[in-house]
Amino acid sequence: MPNYDLITILGPTASGKTTLATALAAELGAEIISADSRQIYREMNLGTGKDLSEYTVNGHPVPYHLIDIAEPGYKYNVFEYQRDFLKAYEDIRSRGLCPILCGGTGMYLESVLKGYKLLPVPENPALRARLAGKTLEELTDILRTYKELHNTTDVDTAKRAIRAIEIEEYYTHTPVDERTFPRLKSLIIGIDIDRELRRHKISRRLRQRLDEGMLDEVRRLLQRGIPPEDLIYYGLEYKYLTLHLIGQLNYDEMVRQLEIAIHQFAKRQMTWFRGMERRGFTIHWLDAQLPTEEKITIIRKKLKENL
Repeated sequence: MPNYDLITILGPTASGKTTLATALAAELGAEIISADSRQIYREMNLGTGKDLSEYTVNGHPVPYHLIDIAEPGYKYNVFEYQRDFLKAYEDIRSRGLCPILCGGTGMYLESVLKGYKLLPVPENPALRARLAGKTLEELTDILRTYKELHNTTDVDTAKRAIRAIEIEEYYTHTPVDERTFPRLKSLIIGIDIDRELRRHKISRRLRQRLDEGMLDEVRRLLQRGIPPEDLIYYGLEYKYLTLHLIGQLNYDEMVRQLEIAIHQFAKRQMTWFRGMERRGFTIHWLDAQLPTEEKITIIRKKLKENL
């Protein structure tokens, strides 16, 4: 793979990214670097869809990085992701292996593939006070007024939106030339899944994870002292299951609202990926329904095209 620094596999939730990435890694002797903003947290397994069993292929473990690296309740950020990605990437390459970047968090993916220069962003109490009380819709509208790229895919709570605005406001007034990040050349593979099939898989997977004990997972996090507002901050499963457990939603309301939210999340992911293409990335889309072996054959061919 002399003309590429890494392979990237991206796509919306429930598209089969992990299945393809682990199968490809097993065949190439590669290692996976996760690009999922929720899977970095320990003890948050069902709600983040880690599916760690998929990292064993034909009885052999596939090494992975940036999963289970932070405590639940912590607010991990994209600056930290860049730092941790680079450490994992350099470790893999130092051993002569191929890194495979796999995930659906657009900002994480783009921050390393485009090499944005980032700095840690401190809290801005005055800005937070001005934004307090605004609705998520109002905050999202404010976020759209900034020219810089930010992660709108995962912004599904007011707290996350305020943090996003805080970051954008900081970068508007802070020079970032002092921090560099290497420019990496990646073969980018996108998993293109039919909208109705995606909706079906999301709904089926949600019910499966509820049956497997996802509610108990969130209950245990609350019992060990994670504040409800911290879990709600993570959005999606952790937001709605927490709202149910603290008595703000009944079970049926929780399932219905969560299912809608996940469908909307997947749509936002695809919007982000199309935006990446407009920003100059070449994404080679593969039909999600192709057999894994056929997908791997196509990827191998594309790798050889650039030899």
